[in-house]
Amino acid sequence: MAKILVVEDNHDYQELLWTFLGNAHHEITTANDGAAALTLMDSGLYDLILLDLMLPGIDGFDVCKAVREKYDTPVIMLTALDSESCQMRGYGLQIDDYITKPVSMALLLQKVEAVLRRTMPPASQCTQTSPKIFHFEKISLNSDTHTVCVDDTPVDFTLREFEILRKLMRTPGYVVTRKTLIEKLWDYDFSIDDTRIVDTHMKNIRRKLGAADCIETFFCCFSSR
Repeated sequence: MAKILVVEDNHDYQELLWTFLGNAHHEITTANDGAAALTLMDSGLYDLILLDLMLPGIDGFDVCKAVREKYDTPVIMLTALDSESCQMRGYGLQIDDYITKPVSMALLLQKVEAVLRRTMPPASQCTQTSPKIFHFEKISLNSDTHTVCVDDTPVDFTLREFEILRKLMRTPGYVVTRKTLIEKLWDYDFSIDDTRIVDTHMKNIRRKLGAADCIETFFCCFSSR
């Protein structure tokens, strides 16, 4: 989970970002203008800033400039301004990405996760006690023996189910899309109908995990509830 500051003066869009990123298990703080954003930056630490440019009072460029004078917090500019000059100015302020509106929430989330992967270690209860053994709450997965234990009790998983669970446990707290699972584990081109293959396996995995189930299947993301 990352702490993200969303700086957006459009209330509806701000709420959309708050909801979508919150559903992806991030902690969201919002600011309606540049001055409020700078005050929040001085009062707390954030892992990422999503920054609109057309803000009342202090615009996004000046906010970013002020942030860069004090902090190395990653910044993604999210704006309707799509000119090359604006993008060049943004990257000149050492931003991490420049995204123009409109953008799908799914794509935005992928870009957010990509920046977070580069700039912060995964924060999770999932640990590795050896290069091949993973633990999360009551779940233990051993890659050498291809075994899964739930509350110290062995549970039978098919090879594909095991591979999916291992992929999720190797990237704790991050989104793993159905497309990614298909491309990595099935090794063929993705089509929209293939999501049902993943969903069937996820249903079986969740059933076998029982009370230890900690998978958000909407995003196929391994995280604590």
